[in-house]
Parts: sequence; structure tokens; C-alpha cells
Amino acid sequence: MRLSSTLSLYVGRHFISAFLVLLLLFMLLVLMFDTVELLRRSASKPHIDFSMVLEMALLKLPYMCQEIFPFAVLFAGMASFWRLTRSNELVVTRGAGVSAWQFLLPPVTIAALLGIFQITTINHIASNTLSRFEQLEAVRFQGSRHLLSLSGSSIWLRQSNTKGQSVIHAERVVQYEADIELHNLVVFMYAGSDSFFMRIDAKTARLEDGFWRIGNAWIYEPENPAVYEDVYWLDTDLTLDKIQDSFAPPETMSFWDLPGFINTLEAAGFSALRHRLHWHSLLAAPLLMIAMVLIGATFTLRHSRRGATSYVIGGAVLTGFALYFFSDVVFALGLSDSIPVTLAAWSPSGVALLLGLATLLHLEDG
Repeated sequence: MRLSSTLSLYVGRHFISAFLVLLLLFMLLVLMFDTVELLRRSASKPHIDFSMVLEMALLKLPYMCQEIFPFAVLFAGMASFWRLTRSNELVVTRGAGVSAWQFLLPPVTIAALLGIFQITTINHIASNTLSRFEQLEAVRFQGSRHLLSLSGSSIWLRQSNTKGQSVIHAERVVQYEADIELHNLVVFMYAGSDSFFMRIDAKTARLEDGFWRIGNAWIYEPENPAVYEDVYWLDTDLTLDKIQDSFAPPETMSFWDLPGFINTLEAAGFSALRHRLHWHSLLAAPLLMIAMVLIGATFTLRHSRRGATSYVIGGAVLTGFALYFFSDVVFALGLSDSIPVTLAAWSPSGVALLLGLATLLHLEDG
């Protein structure tokens, strides 16, 4: 039997209404907790008032909306299916010859569209507001405009110049407005791509227009004595924007900008593993939303005794959070390059989808 358009609209309206209400409630809770946390952090900083705290919490809210999107879809599916089951509307529908797969088609379609909307629109807004939030956090809470995201306490850079390629390792990097300065650095210089010919040890290096101004430099060349120079100029193709962008967290970049940025980053010799993993995880968002609907359906499409209600809801919640932690573990494996990026990004959604389909196939009796 073909599902009528009236019934499709009815089921879809219940699902989307539940989703919007739950998403709004979750966002209000997140906003409240973020505001309280920021107020706690600003207690010792008298120059930060409540309006500044509220501004920062609102800027972070679109990013947190992305994080709670799958859970809003899961709970919306559970709420709408549970209501239809308890009111016996689902029983009448099944008695009319409509299978569970036909009944689930409207929520699944809406969930996929919500996933597409998340990555194409909400992600674009969230990346811009999160970037602004991190800038304000660095200025107001850390008292600096140092916006580079570094790994540990050191930084690695690769650059090209007229003599070939150079690899720079600095123990510390400091940014002053539009200037950037490296401290305790070592420069390995190569003719071509792999022929080492010189090393430079220095205390500081400041990025000028097309050059590194290196101070207190010791220059080492094979089979030659070390040479000391107060100032050594090393030409470079790096700029402040290139260095800043190369270490920008992928969460602060829009879905539309990530592919081009990844290509640029890899062409410049930087690792784009984290950015590529984030982009693939965004692509998998619609599949994850569909999986959440199916998981919610497995717990709520059938009648349960009154005493079993809490167990049903608890089981669905635990399943959702288990999937969340599984995603974090697989994501960490992808970042460590232990498994391929595509597998790390798509496996949580794929596993959840297969789990929901297998359970529904087992429960569905036609």
C-alpha cells in the first residue's frame, strides 16, 4: 500500500515540531551553562561585564547547535513516534497495511534535509561566529592577540625560497598585532627537496616583508666552521595570513571554504589531516541524522508496558551517547593516522545506520 500524502504530512509535521521544540530547549540550556561558565572565568577580571559575557556565549551558540543537532533529531524521533504509538494512531496505520518502512519515510527524508541544511547553512554561520568567539576569548581572557593554534609548545614551518626549501622549528611563537616572532629556533635548509646544506640556530626571528629577520644566529655548514652573525636575513614566501590560516582550527572554517583551503595547505607542505577529517565528517552529517531517526524508531515504534517506559527511553539515550563516544574514539584514531580519514569520518554514521536497519528488520513483521 502506498503511503498517502496526508499521512506523510501528518507524521512529518509531528517530527519537525518535536525537533524544533527540543532544539530550542537544548540551545537555551547550552546558552545558560556557557554563560555561567564564562561568568565564573570572568570573576577575577573586572574589565569584563555581563554584556561581554553574553555576547561571547551567543557567538559560541551556533557552533554548539551543530553539536546537539544529532541528539535533537534522536529525541524528536523518539517523542513523535512515542506519541503516535501511545495514542494507537500507529496501530491503526499498521492495520491499514502501511509498513514501518513507509511510515518512517517522512521523518527520514526530513532528517536528511536537516543534515544538508546543517552543513550548508548552519556550519557557515557557526564557523564565522566561533572564529569571532576565539578572538574575543584570546583578547579578554588571555590578554593577548595571539591567535595561532599550536601543537604543544613548539611550531614547525616549511617554506620555499631562492635557495630551495627550509624547515623551521621554533620552541615558541608570539604574535603582536600584525607581527609574528619566533623564539629559540632552528632552520634546516635544503637544496631542492632533500639535499641538506646548511643549518641556522638562533634566538629570535621576526617576519618582515618577504624575509625572516633572524637575530643572534649561528650558521653551520658541512665541513666549515660555525659562523656567528648578529642579523641574518632569510628570504621566505610565508606571510602572516598563510601562517595563521595554516593553524586555524577546522571548526572555524566554513564547509564551502574547506576543500580549497585543504588543497592550498597541502600544496604549501602543511599537514591538512585534521581539516580533511572534519570536512568528511560534515559530509556524513545527513547519514548520521537518518541513523538517529532509525535508532529512535527501534525503541518507540512498539507498545511497551508502563513500567518499561523508563527503560525504553534510557536505552535510546544510552545508545545515542555510546555512538557519540564511539565517534570521538574513531575521530582520534583518524587524527593519529591509525586509520584512513574516510573510514574515521564515515564509520560512526555507517555503523549507526546499519544498527538501526538491522534492529528494524528484526522487529518488523510486515
